Amino acid sequence: MDLGALAATGVALFIGLLGYSQNRASNRRDNFTVIAERLDRELATERQQRRLLTSYVMDLLRWGRRIAPSDDPVPDPPSDLDLSPWS
Repeated sequence: MDLGALAATGVALFIGLLGYSQNRASNRRDNFTVIAERLDRELATERQQRRLLTSYVMDLLRWGRRIAPSDDPVPDPPSDLDLSPWS
């Protein structure tokens, strides 16, 4: 076998493997970016839901403080504080 042909084959193989690993690294970066963007969106949605839930709880606590404990029947909460799923 010719030594030049073996050297050229070795160099071609090395360049091919280098290109393959660079391509995989690029794909991993792209995948990471997509996953990070999705997690950011989900986190923003969850924060918004927590803020809404906290505001509802705080409104219910304020409403509960206005009502004095007694034997009388407790009045219904205002309609804007209705948390039932069928409202």
